[in-house]
Amino acid sequence: MKMMYGPIGNCVPISDLNINITHSKVVGVIIGKTDSRGFPDRKNFGSERFTFSFTIKDSPEHFINVSAWGNEEYIHGLSSRFQIGDCVVIENPLVVTKDYEKEERFCPSTPSTYRLLVTETHSSIRICSDLETEARILPLFHMPIKDSRDFYSLGDITANGESLDGHIINILAAVQSIGEEKFFTKSDGRKGQRLEIKLFDDTGKSFPFVCWDKETIRLVQTLTQRETVLFIADARITFDSFRNCMTATATSKTIITLNPDTAEANQLYTCIRELLEAGGLDDQDILSGDDVQYKSLDSISDVLTVEKLKARSQEHAEVFHCIIFGFITSLELNSSISKVIHNFSTSAKCKFRINEESQTCSNDACPNQGQQLQATEGFDLLVDISDHTGTVQSCNLTGTVAEKTLGCKVFPSARSRSGMRASILSCALADPVEVKQNFASFVV
Repeated sequence: MKMMYGPIGNCVPISDLNINITHSKVVGVIIGKTDSRGFPDRKNFGSERFTFSFTIKDSPEHFINVSAWGNEEYIHGLSSRFQIGDCVVIENPLVVTKDYEKEERFCPSTPSTYRLLVTETHSSIRICSDLETEARILPLFHMPIKDSRDFYSLGDITANGESLDGHIINILAAVQSIGEEKFFTKSDGRKGQRLEIKLFDDTGKSFPFVCWDKETIRLVQTLTQRETVLFIADARITFDSFRNCMTATATSKTIITLNPDTAEANQLYTCIRELLEAGGLDDQDILSGDDVQYKSLDSISDVLTVEKLKARSQEHAEVFHCIIFGFITSLELNSSISKVIHNFSTSAKCKFRINEESQTCSNDACPNQGQQLQATEGFDLLVDISDHTGTVQSCNLTGTVAEKTLGCKVFPSARSRSGMRASILSCALADPVEVKQNFASFVV
């Protein structure tokens, strides 16, 4: 379908929008965006309507929420064309008075009394191609939507503890590490995802920030660890009783500002550079995301059967720890030695796997990333654990845990790397008479 677009001029500022304006054109930078989702269509039984929302900003003080509605193909296609941080032009949106109750519960808080509605029939959205407009609009992406002084430090959150449980607050902190995106299936069969990053500032470190939305996850996966400062507006704070710590979660109301252009953010950036240069983050602090070492073994007391463990993993995407009384029913030792034993980095004791080709650490957060490192060899095994209720397959058994379990260590051999190599094709007890006959010629 061909579409004609008018010039970038004659745009209506967000501050001037009202329900009497028609055929308007609005330009702004996307500062927040939700995943597309479907709802039963009340007018057409058995069919679904799809929607997604985003928030645009065209000045330091003014921003507005936008909702797009349509069939699945239109909504998925439209949503895939732009992302958080893009400057877009919205042609002919419908200006409607916002429902304050729903907006406050499910959408970012905006100063506008309106919201924009986009439909396939009447509206269009495109990436802004005007360089002058982009130069004016894009810097707004680095301006927080809240007062730059209105935030909690990580130390403040920890000090307040459970009194903040359930509260919505603003956070100013830096990205310490980014975990892996984890996928799961909900009880209704829908797919879900989860990613956890660790935050730090001059008052605390390794503070969990959890993201569930694809759009938010896509945004944080682009961040540079230990260099990016975030102003997180309207994060939900909860007390994690299992990990016994406070955590922050991104919701549909949350707006994340990258490297905010504020005095407070610049001051924090200076502090974290000094902290890093002084070696303030080391050992387990550089480990990524949900690493098991963040959990003390002494604090794990929940005993589960294999059946209950599998049930919990289906119901909850959160990382959890437990105790199982069972048997090792499979120990894969038949693979090649390269699959049973791997090289691990000794850099800063991070113990991540060494890249075999480059001989560099595979941990992106390693302070010696990119440098050739010394390596220690260790077990990297897959085992099956079984009890009377079932089997957990392909559990990782690595490092010192594997050594303690097996009662032996890996001792590297120089001959296995270079020089003569020998392979044993058959091994059996020898006949003593045959040994004596063959050894006789060697006796002087």
